[in-house]
Amino acid sequence: MSNRYDVAAYVWPAYTGDEPRTRMFWPEGIGEWQSVKNAVRKFPGHDWPRRPLWGYVNEADPYVMEMQIRAAADHGVNVLIYDWYWYDGRPFLEQCLNDGYLKARNNDKVKFYLMWANHDVNNTWDIRLSGDQDNIIWNAAVDRAEFEKIADRLIERYFSHPSYYRLDGKPVFMVYDLANLMKGLGGAEATREALEWFRGRAVAQGLPGLHLQLTMWRETNFNLSGVDGGQTATTSETARLLGFDSLTHYQFVHFVDIDREYGDILPDVEKEWERIDQAFDIPYFPHVSIGWDNNPRFQEFRPGIVKGNTPEKVELALRKAKAYLDSHPERAPLVTINSWNEWTETSYLQPDDLHGYGYLEAVKRVFTE
Repeated sequence: MSNRYDVAAYVWPAYTGDEPRTRMFWPEGIGEWQSVKNAVRKFPGHDWPRRPLWGYVNEADPYVMEMQIRAAADHGVNVLIYDWYWYDGRPFLEQCLNDGYLKARNNDKVKFYLMWANHDVNNTWDIRLSGDQDNIIWNAAVDRAEFEKIADRLIERYFSHPSYYRLDGKPVFMVYDLANLMKGLGGAEATREALEWFRGRAVAQGLPGLHLQLTMWRETNFNLSGVDGGQTATTSETARLLGFDSLTHYQFVHFVDIDREYGDILPDVEKEWERIDQAFDIPYFPHVSIGWDNNPRFQEFRPGIVKGNTPEKVELALRKAKAYLDSHPERAPLVTINSWNEWTETSYLQPDDLHGYGYLEAVKRVFTE
């Protein structure tokens, strides 16, 4: 079995429970498995609760991750994109990567790279308080001094690892929240300078450079003259100015109406891929989300749920992504999938008691030969 495509699934690294700060949100001590385990049906026909076939495992355990890496590789998932966090002047939720994946003896079978999930933190992760979305616990914007501290940590600990995913020989690093990045660094020009410094720092440490990837959202305007006013520019103009090398998405919910049938969502997803191709001169890598339903994180019912997202329907989306890649042979054959394990957003490849290995088998049928 071979795979000439790079099939990359995002990893939400909260199923560990072994960092004290996680108990702020999940006091049972098993990370966000607490919300999965305690999830309830919110309306007739709701397909929650669900149960993981592998159990409520500690994904910071290298033996657990050896099993998961083997399952991923067997089904054509050959890259894991770890959500990476920095709050309160230090990293958060790194154990899943450091103690799980990086200590797994077979981590050469599936590559990894990092997406800096630099969004603010409110009460969403704490089901006791998640009804109040206005309280900010941690602000993720960082100034230049802290940015340099982050960059040095990433270069020293991760980018030189033999399993780190690269494009054109350069380690790939994704930024999730561009507005927050610019806010912390002090505007577009300061952000451009910081990213150029980051590239130079990587080269000085023996790397051939950096491949900077941007998480796409709905089209928006960015302030180019500083935080408090001035000229605005589109996402494409801003991404070009800042020097990003490629684009992808994190979730369908970020750019299409997801409160409908999965099959009805896909034409709008393809239209967005086409729009990006026309509006941007930066390469785009197609994205497929498994679904969306974040009710496990809330006590009250939350509207906005993807319906009919069976493995068969998701397979159609994966085939569209494959066709997109085949129509852009000048680009790396990379597709991003949400996700490996976003259980509380109901968008995951891991096997459960509803579809079994269905989503993984869909990936295998589409991307392996």
